[in-house]
Amino acid sequence: MVKPPQTREPDTSSLDPLRAALLGWYASHKRDLPWRLDRDAYRVWVSEIMLQQTRVAAVLEHYRLFLEAFPTIQALASAPEDRVLAQWSGLGYYRRARMLHRAARFVVDELEGEIPRDEAVLRKLPGVGRYTAAAIASIAHGEPVAVVDGNVERVLCRLDGLPRDDGSAWQRAQELLDRRHPGDWNQAMMELGATVCTPQNPQCLVCPVREWCRAPGAETSKPQATRKRVRIFQAMIARSERIYLVQRPAEAAKMAGMWELPEVADSKAGLGAEELCRVRHSITDTDYEVRVLSLPLKALGAEEKKAGRWVERAQLWTLPLTGLARKILHKQGLY
Repeated sequence: MVKPPQTREPDTSSLDPLRAALLGWYASHKRDLPWRLDRDAYRVWVSEIMLQQTRVAAVLEHYRLFLEAFPTIQALASAPEDRVLAQWSGLGYYRRARMLHRAARFVVDELEGEIPRDEAVLRKLPGVGRYTAAAIASIAHGEPVAVVDGNVERVLCRLDGLPRDDGSAWQRAQELLDRRHPGDWNQAMMELGATVCTPQNPQCLVCPVREWCRAPGAETSKPQATRKRVRIFQAMIARSERIYLVQRPAEAAKMAGMWELPEVADSKAGLGAEELCRVRHSITDTDYEVRVLSLPLKALGAEEKKAGRWVERAQLWTLPLTGLARKILHKQGLY
C-alpha cells in the first residue's frame, strides 16, 4: 500500500532573527494595556470586539467598566440586552455588543460555558470573524494562527515592498508567524503597526525590523472617503428631574432600540426656541452639527410622542443611550 504523503510546515528557520528582533522589542516596549494582564479567553474576546474600528484610548475606560459589570461570560449571558447596550453606550457600532451578547448566551447554553479553543470553531460563534477568532485562539490558547488587521497589513506591505490583497496578506502573515509564541507574535505585529509603522510619519529609525524592510516609509494609506456635513436640531424637553427621550425603532438600520433626544425640524429654531448648546458628533462618514433647543412636549409630532417617554434623571445610567445623547446630556450636566 502506498502511504499518502505527509504534509509538513515549510522550513522558515531563516526568519528566526527577524522574529527574535520583533519579539524582543515587544517584550520591552509593549503598551501596558488591561487585556494583556493575562490570557483569559473571555477578556481577550471582549477587548478584540471593542477594538474593532475603535481607538485604544477610547476603549480603555469602557473595557474596565464593562468587565466590572460582566466579569464572566456567565454574567454577560444572563444580563438583559438593554443593560448590555447601556454599558456599551459611547463605543458605537452597537451591533458588536448585540452579537457579543448573543454569542455569550450560545456559549453558556450550548457549550457549558466553555469558550472554544480552536480558531475554526470560534468562527462559528455569532459576530466572530476570521480576525477575532485567530486573535482569541492565538493569544488565549497558543494556537499557531496569524492575524491580519489594518496595522498588520501595513507592516507586511512595507516589510516585503509589495501591495497585499486580503488573501495574500493572510498567507504571508502565516508564513512569518512565530509558531512557538503565536499570541505574542500577533500582538507584536499589531503593536508595531500601531506605534511605529504608522500610516503617516513612521518611525523607521527605531523600528526593530528595519534591516529586513524593503520599503521603509512607503505610502500605504488608502484614499479617504469624502465626509458629509449635516446640521440637525434636537429637543431638550425637561420637567423637574425628568427628561423626555425617544427610542429608535427595533428595525432601524443603525442603533436600533437605543434612546436619544427627539429630533425636530429646523423650523422650530425660528419660533423663538432657546438654543441650549451646540454639539459636534461624528458617525462613520458623517459629521453632525447638532443644535439643542429647549422646547415643550407639545412641539413634538405624533410619531415622536408615540416613540418616547419621560425618564427620571437617575434612570439615565440604566438606559442604552446613543453616544450623541450621552454627549448632550453630559454637556447639560444631566448625565
